Amino acid sequence: MSDTVNFGDQLVTPEEKTRRVGHVFSSVARRYDVMNDLMSAGTHRLWKDRFVNRVKPQAGEQILDMAGGTGDIAFRMAKRGALVTVSDINADMLGVGMERAEQRRIEGLSWSQQNAETLTFADRSFDAYTIAFGIRNVTDIPKALREAHRVLKFGGRLFVLEFSTSEWPGFGQAYELWAEKMIPRIGKAVADDEESYRYLVESIRRFPKPDAFRAMITQAGLQQAKVETLMGGLVCIWSGWKV
Repeated sequence: MSDTVNFGDQLVTPEEKTRRVGHVFSSVARRYDVMNDLMSAGTHRLWKDRFVNRVKPQAGEQILDMAGGTGDIAFRMAKRGALVTVSDINADMLGVGMERAEQRRIEGLSWSQQNAETLTFADRSFDAYTIAFGIRNVTDIPKALREAHRVLKFGGRLFVLEFSTSEWPGFGQAYELWAEKMIPRIGKAVADDEESYRYLVESIRRFPKPDAFRAMITQAGLQQAKVETLMGGLVCIWSGWKV
């Protein structure tokens, strides 16, 4: 891995990026879902529903939901009978998720603080590995994908939901301009944290384009890698299989 990596538009050491990302999500944990609604006009809920429909969680399946934070994806899968391990590097995000699960009386969940690059789970532990709006914040993405491959059972599946770059004429540029100008301001007004949301916008802009990330999934050892683009590629669902 390089001596420096991008934290948004800044070059920092890998250790510094991990520390700073941790600070970002500790800062926004309590307002994270409110901000998601404001930034996406509520459409993140539809994207997540579609994502879980693609995963097709089955009753009794063991699923690792990495960067699961506040539980949005895990709750949807648990309601279908899957046994979901919710993992996140950030204890504050996990704390919010555990509180929400208790309030909603959602069962079938376990919680584990984990770094996606160095999972403590045994080889071939899970039927599926999901990560939604979290992979772009990982310091060493190829390493995290190799870890996903390691902990999947043979026949297991990887699904990734993440922002990318819209190819719709005019829309992509308009969204980038809106995001750059408005999302930090919304973060300041709602969460009193302009800089964390500026980083989130920069991290989206720097994330690989759909086909480039699909190639990274293949390089990690997963087969039949596919990408489904939403809104011209603004949001994508990637998948791959361990065979």
